[in-house]
Amino acid sequence: MEKELIIRSNPEHVDFALLKDGKLIELHKDEDDNNFAVGDIFIAKVRKAIPGLNAAFVNVGYEKDGFLHYHDLGPKIASLIKFTKAVSTGKLKDFSLKNFPFDEDITKDGKISDVVKSNQSILVQVVKEPISTKGPRISSELSIAGRYIVLVPFSNRISISQKIEDKEEKDRLKRLVKSITPQGFGVIVRTVAEGKKVADIDQDLQNLLGRWNAMCKKLHKANHPSKVLGELSKASSILRDIFNDSFTGVHIDDESLAIQIKEYVQKIAPKKESIVKHYNSNVPIFEKYGIERQIKTAFGRTVSMSRGAYLVIEHTEALHVIDVNSGNRSNKSNSQEDTALEVNLISATEVARQLRLRDMGGIIVIDFIDLHTAEHRKQLYDHLRDEMKDDRAKHKILPPSKFGLVQITRQRVRPEMNIKTREANPNGDIEGEVEAPIILVQKITHELEQLFKKGHKKITLNTHPFIAAFLTKGFPSIRSKWFIEHKKWVKILPRDAYTYLEYHFHDKNGKLIK
Repeated sequence: MEKELIIRSNPEHVDFALLKDGKLIELHKDEDDNNFAVGDIFIAKVRKAIPGLNAAFVNVGYEKDGFLHYHDLGPKIASLIKFTKAVSTGKLKDFSLKNFPFDEDITKDGKISDVVKSNQSILVQVVKEPISTKGPRISSELSIAGRYIVLVPFSNRISISQKIEDKEEKDRLKRLVKSITPQGFGVIVRTVAEGKKVADIDQDLQNLLGRWNAMCKKLHKANHPSKVLGELSKASSILRDIFNDSFTGVHIDDESLAIQIKEYVQKIAPKKESIVKHYNSNVPIFEKYGIERQIKTAFGRTVSMSRGAYLVIEHTEALHVIDVNSGNRSNKSNSQEDTALEVNLISATEVARQLRLRDMGGIIVIDFIDLHTAEHRKQLYDHLRDEMKDDRAKHKILPPSKFGLVQITRQRVRPEMNIKTREANPNGDIEGEVEAPIILVQKITHELEQLFKKGHKKITLNTHPFIAAFLTKGFPSIRSKWFIEHKKWVKILPRDAYTYLEYHFHDKNGKLIK
């Protein structure tokens, strides 16, 4: 398994594409005007507490107030408020928490109005970016993420990632981290810390403590509200969270950004510094690595998979629905049940990719093809869990129901990645939008495969000149690929009178087939 990160720089934003064995699995955009990214910490003002919601609305400088629920205050909120006030007024200049007296923890079932008051200054962290008409979701349980650990101020708890399964390694990391963590701070040990030496983890801890001190220094003269600690740049945060030995390349088309990323990789993985390369060519970087084509085919309502199977993805306000279809898949299996299982397993792999690619959150319902045996349903469930193992977003998967439905909840922390795959209708006399050529070609390809399976040999395709050119241009052209796969040549005739979406198949005698 090989992973590559491709970075395209534009004046307004930077695009990040994560490839796994050449296939696009994640797509991110870092915009200059995004001042409310997950992980950013703000000094804010409480607008008002709402007892009915047991929550408060907090002014963080966004057009909509941030939402702070009682359960997101954290048990040490009283200590945090006292600390914030002392530092902001200049009375406290030691930010180590070593000698800072903590107040009692708040109760789990308390009331928001007993803890925070209107116009009170409070440190909050963005846990969910503004989505649709809602402001950011915020928390007062602060955390600062590093490469190997996450630093949690006003805590004394040492936690180890659940993905580290070896008990001896867990115990070793717990002892190691406990011996170096300063008083007043807790630590969450990340999965990538497995097998690391104390020097590596201590270096990470010192970097995080440095960021904490730098943030505290800003509080004294900071405006309320204002950002006092920003998350790392998107490139650095992606590399921090997912970089490992399976990475074979990081390619950037901007020289200054390439230098920054090279320096960051040199810090976190010195041996891998050489894989960071500046891409300098007249061919756009996303074209070179086939990303533009994958974006066009992956973000439509219909997503094609191998052997004719396809997904239909629908979005509503409440949930996302994914329908699995076997399409015109050739049946090489012994039974209908085996065919259904094979299509479902292919679909589960694509569903896991689509969730990451589109960053779909909330409730997702997948309508798989019905499986009649419990053994096959378990096999599908296990396969889907394995495919989603690398997904960084918190998620929960329920086993398939008797109707073949699988329900997933996936953490939604930022707006869904939504890319338009429809284009303006090139027929000037017709208004509206149509599918991009590459999407239309997928439909033509599926129908052509069906005709070949039915025994048709010499087929002629009549279509709009734009589509005809799209099918025949380049080497190998799409028509050449059809010939290589099916050993049958398709004659393509452009028809000026056709609308953009119109196409027809004719047999060797010129008779209309479809």
